[in-house]
Amino acid sequence: MGAITVLLTVVGYFAILFGVAWWAGRGSDNAGFFIGSRQSAWYMVAFAMIGSMMSGVTFVSVPGMVEGSGYGYLQMILGFIVGQLLVAYVLVPLFYRMNLTSIYE
Repeated sequence: MGAITVLLTVVGYFAILFGVAWWAGRGSDNAGFFIGSRQSAWYMVAFAMIGSMMSGVTFVSVPGMVEGSGYGYLQMILGFIVGQLLVAYVLVPLFYRMNLTSIYE
């Protein structure tokens, strides 16, 4: 594959990405971005929040890190899981009941 093909592919990808972002973001505001304009259930917001924290890199690199550290890193991963569950099932419903957009309010 030539350099021009790779460059055109990357430029095309970003053009499509910015086009979709512009189209989807018309008429949006901060409340729509952060809390879905309060039209989503708390559990959907919690699921989306935790999903946005994870990435493909997490699923590729963490197992190698756990094995490479002699399973010592596994304790931290288990702590992350407990913390994410607490945020999802304790804090997000609390924020919804208190009508907050962020923890800084």
